[in-house]
Amino acid sequence: QVQLVESGGGLVQAGGSLRLSCATSGRAFSSSTMGWFRQTRGKEREFVAAISASGGHRYYSDSVKGRFTISRDNAKNTLFLEMNSLKSEDTAIYYCNAVRYDNYEYAIGSWGQGTQVTVSS
Repeated sequence: QVQLVESGGGLVQAGGSLRLSCATSGRAFSSSTMGWFRQTRGKEREFVAAISASGGHRYYSDSVKGRFTISRDNAKNTLFLEMNSLKSEDTAIYYCNAVRYDNYEYAIGSWGQGTQVTVSS
């Protein structure tokens, strides 16, 4: 069972930046397409970004394209999300998960506890 531990969230002013990390266990990380998702209270979890196993392909939702950058370190089994020019609407709990390689908006596996990002305007 792969475990996912998200960290790096916090309170930041609009226009600021944060870098999220997702530490994973298990040997499957380096062969898995990985993604970031976020959820606000009362809403469904939504796709944010995904990255192929090698890191050669990246995908973003329209709402974060140009502001967020997803990356990974396969040697350290860690996924990252660099978030710049943050807006109040980015406030959410952020989660990482493995995703289907043929449908990167579809998460597979169990969810971690997430990390809270709060952007004050």
